[in-house]
Amino acid sequence: MGFHTFDPESADKLEDDSRYRYLSREELVVALALGSDRTGAVADLGSGTGFYTDDVAPFAAEVRAVDVQDEMHELYREKGVPENVELVTADIGDLPFGDGELDAAFSTMTFHEFAGDGHGESAGDESGAETEVARVLADGGRFVVADWSATGEGESGPPVGERYDRDEAVELLENAGFEVLRADERPETFFVVVQA
Repeated sequence: MGFHTFDPESADKLEDDSRYRYLSREELVVALALGSDRTGAVADLGSGTGFYTDDVAPFAAEVRAVDVQDEMHELYREKGVPENVELVTADIGDLPFGDGELDAAFSTMTFHEFAGDGHGESAGDESGAETEVARVLADGGRFVVADWSATGEGESGPPVGERYDRDEAVELLENAGFEVLRADERPETFFVVVQA
């Protein structure tokens, strides 16, 4: 899949509550397994305007909203950023975090934009940004992915040809060293929970 970004001119679509049709805040928070003590650092990879970041923030000590576009962070600032959220402008293939620094990470409808892209790869290594995500997660840390599926009809989201299906996503994540805990194919999306 080729790397591309979401058009900031269409960012209002990122704040539409109909997104919960594909992934509810409750399902996301439960899948992250953050516990009730509000400890730990979580990253929203491809955070955009912070729609799901805001949902996770009450359940974590700190959340890093990672997006490659400063324009998305500006829109998030206009909306209002929770105190425990840090805005990080970075490519998912080159995260500015130490090894094992994060307790969990998630990507909502952005996996197709960065997975398998090969950013940060070394000679002979065909891995993509998902390997970088594995590097920054602590042992046992979860990575939750909800994205548009290549098996969908394309009623929303990117063109079907720019998507992965569940099995392709699982293969990429397993190749990055993750253990798959859950992998669901849905009508337009897939939902995968893996552990470092």
